[in-house]
Amino acid sequence: MGIASLHPSYALNPKRIERGLGRANYRQMAVPSHLNNSQERTMGFYNDIILPRLCDLAMRNKQLLPFRERVIGAAEGRVLEIGVGSGRNLPFYRAPVREVMALEPAPRLIMMARRASRATSMPISFIEASAEAIPLDQHSVDTIVTTLTLCSIPHADVALADMRRVLRPGGKLLFVEHGLAPDEAVRWWQHRLTPVWRRFSGGCHLNRPIRSLIEGAGFSIDRIETGYIPGPKPMTFMYEGNARPK
Repeated sequence: MGIASLHPSYALNPKRIERGLGRANYRQMAVPSHLNNSQERTMGFYNDIILPRLCDLAMRNKQLLPFRERVIGAAEGRVLEIGVGSGRNLPFYRAPVREVMALEPAPRLIMMARRASRATSMPISFIEASAEAIPLDQHSVDTIVTTLTLCSIPHADVALADMRRVLRPGGKLLFVEHGLAPDEAVRWWQHRLTPVWRRFSGGCHLNRPIRSLIEGAGFSIDRIETGYIPGPKPMTFMYEGNARPK
């Protein structure tokens, strides 16, 4: 789960980043260097303790609530949520959903999601695994839900192909994602900022072409709506919709 959709007051100002880093420092940050033991411990603390809380904070963004309610309201049957994060979506699931399988690779986020699951009587099971290798049988899922997830999966194309594998014929992929904007100036900033941004945001890419990724994995998009939510434009161009396997 990416953190690009934090409340605007927490988001980065692209111009401030550019002024603060300068060209030389920007290149240095964009290419990770070898970390000593102290730096590795610091990054481990950040990834294990700080980042999960930032992910949770991102999902509390009130601007995202209508998106999440709409997409989860369309889920049915046996549901697989990809990148459940801290579990902020779990209380929204209702019938005709029968079961939710919550996939998440980060152990601390799974701990947080288990706590969130206590607020619902829906049967929920947790899968600690990568979306690029979903440990489920072919055609075993009725609905797949992704909310602010495709941005941070290292190989989103591989993950989407595996989602298609586990989704039954006629099943639904429901998505709310941020990604590549249509405006050239915004895209320029997205491409420029992503190498830095992803280093401290759990691998979140600002410039993922969401529609082409979904279609390229063998899905037909039935509905898609796009647009900006309030906040810095490189971080806030949204995609919402549903797709089905071809």
